[in-house]
Amino acid sequence: MTSLQSQLLYFTMKNRHLFQFKLKPETWDFNTSIPAFRQMCEEVNAKMTKQMPAGVTVSPTQIGKMYAEWLIPTGADKTKVILYTVGGGYVSGTCSDHRQFVSKVAARSGITILTFNHRLAPEDPYPAALNDALEAYQWLLDQGFKPENILIMGESAGGGLCLATLLAIRDKGMPLPVAGVALSPWTDLNRTGESYKTKTKVCISPPGMSAVCSKYYYGDNDPTDPWISPLYGDLHGLPPLYINVGSYETMMDDSTRFAAKAKAASVDVTLTVGEKMIHCYPLLAPMFPEATQEMNAICGFIRKRLGV
Repeated sequence: MTSLQSQLLYFTMKNRHLFQFKLKPETWDFNTSIPAFRQMCEEVNAKMTKQMPAGVTVSPTQIGKMYAEWLIPTGADKTKVILYTVGGGYVSGTCSDHRQFVSKVAARSGITILTFNHRLAPEDPYPAALNDALEAYQWLLDQGFKPENILIMGESAGGGLCLATLLAIRDKGMPLPVAGVALSPWTDLNRTGESYKTKTKVCISPPGMSAVCSKYYYGDNDPTDPWISPLYGDLHGLPPLYINVGSYETMMDDSTRFAAKAKAASVDVTLTVGEKMIHCYPLLAPMFPEATQEMNAICGFIRKRLGV
């Protein structure tokens, strides 16, 4: 049975429209304002940034034209790093609106994290975000970080970008990082999984959001291109992966199908499916026990793979 804390949080998020004095939940279409959505994300997370975990220092930097941030926990090994690809449906997501969530990973793992502001759709569709992620990875190599001391992690669209980046790194013949961690990764922008239908009533994401964001990102390209939708790729040769997803997600099959395909390609994959859990729930730790337990497991994987 799920914890009372998680049940209360789910009820609040599922019925958030009622707390905003609206009778119907929000839905997305191509008239939905992306600038307004981005502003909302920034405002919500600006309030949460006041709850940053103790002992994590924020240090701005620049990667080419991209703003980036180091999130450095006290006592961190300066030779090891997590390259974090932020989520947001490829239409939003910045260092600032992810700072509080990502800092939890830095604090609990004891590993420095590098986040960066990749370009966003619809202004900059594919391959802008992927090229920016590859640039950030190459920048780390140029700074002297060894591939075996770099782990790539991301959540939601950022989880999909994490996996797409790993495929692109392999395909380009670049040295692969030691491992990857993807929370609720968006691996199929063609949205063919059964969970897109079967989980609609329990998912907290607004109906229509994935259809809008996917089209904005893939643009005139084929959504089954593996560098857009990693599910369609040849997954051989990828480093060890940790994938987490909640069972209350329309994108659940994006994780389970990708993990099964990766395992069939002899990739070392750890898949955890949180029963009655929501999108990217580990990042909500320590709000409820299931999130804390999974966050600890993820950070254990990270420390093990980075040899900490």
